[in-house]
Amino acid sequence: MQTKNTMALLGLLTLLLCELMTVVNSNRIEALRIMDGTPVIDGHNDLPWQLLSKFNNQLNKADLFTLNDTHTNIPKLIEGRVGGQFWAAYVPCDTQGKDAVKRTLEQIDVIHRMCEKYPANFQCVDSTAGIAEAIRNKKVASLIGVEGGHSMDSNLGVLRTFYHLGVRYMTLTHSCNVPWVDNWLVDTGSDPPKSNGLSEFGKKVILEMNRLGMIVDLAHVSEKTMRDALEVSQAPVIFSHSSAFKLCNNARNVKDDVLQIVKAKKGLVMVNFYNNYVTCGNSANLSDVADHFDHIKRIAGYESVGFGGDYDGVPRVPKGLEDVSKYPDLVAELLRRGWTQTELEAALASNLLRVFKEVEETSNRMHSLQPVDEPIHYEEIKGDCRTSYGYNIETGSAVLPHVGKGLLLVCLFYALFL
Repeated sequence: MQTKNTMALLGLLTLLLCELMTVVNSNRIEALRIMDGTPVIDGHNDLPWQLLSKFNNQLNKADLFTLNDTHTNIPKLIEGRVGGQFWAAYVPCDTQGKDAVKRTLEQIDVIHRMCEKYPANFQCVDSTAGIAEAIRNKKVASLIGVEGGHSMDSNLGVLRTFYHLGVRYMTLTHSCNVPWVDNWLVDTGSDPPKSNGLSEFGKKVILEMNRLGMIVDLAHVSEKTMRDALEVSQAPVIFSHSSAFKLCNNARNVKDDVLQIVKAKKGLVMVNFYNNYVTCGNSANLSDVADHFDHIKRIAGYESVGFGGDYDGVPRVPKGLEDVSKYPDLVAELLRRGWTQTELEAALASNLLRVFKEVEETSNRMHSLQPVDEPIHYEEIKGDCRTSYGYNIETGSAVLPHVGKGLLLVCLFYALFL
């Protein structure tokens, strides 16, 4: 009798398992169907940093079809139904006040060269129209985001030059303050506040980004900076790779009341997959990430959520989201949770396209305005590797020639060895 009961139980469990697998498979099939029509546009991928770290940006030494020790390669992008990607032009904070501009230009260059080397797979674009064209061509629409305001060296001319080179968003900070804006570590007590959010010059940076048509990215900024930028910006903003603070109280994430402002301002939070921002621990899984999608949708609406995996920029990613090929599995999980096709298409691409389009339209409205050209105060930026040309500094002409040799040696050292 006991054997019969055991066998009956095993049979029931097998039947339930088969039904579960059928549901899982049907969700994944449906996810692939949706993504074949609306491939994901991801907000942040650090493959260019991997190319610098591993190959010193020598693309002739890198094969993006066979590269296996990264989260990203071309076959994985194809499998993951990636239709658009903001590639991060990132250089660390220790370049600030030294060679940040030069190193950022190198990262912008390597993104352009990715498109040149793999024209059948990548199409570098700088507009919503370009994204649509690339997706029609079955290529990854490749966009450039500069990750950290230190890259522009507090210079609006550099910001405009980045735009002309194809940069379409700038993250206002990375993990350091810049002279005109505070970063997220201020909220942890690790960094002292410098600008109490945005300084007056920082507000000019935001407005110049609006005038140009460059998306303002608030990942990595302090909470006060988030609020200031959301108030000042004339166009919707994004968090290119952040998650929900309510589920993981890391300062890199977005609090509920800020999410409500994002909703009111028609902005976008693109969910980060880094374990430490998903569960506030070393381990996480796909379901944990889906929880962040659910929470942002509940607080700010499905129009305010997107994908910002942070692949190749973090050391740990959730189980089930090991690389860029896994996006369909996350979409399948959201389907299982009751997300509709309309909601998923919005999160995959439509939300980002809407924000970007509104940024473009804001630029058109501001086109008649003159470029902001008032520089930051010299006292905010002076340093060993900076001259004072153009500033009305009484001692500038006398002091600079006297220290010129030392200045030249210091800057030459940074340029050659750092």
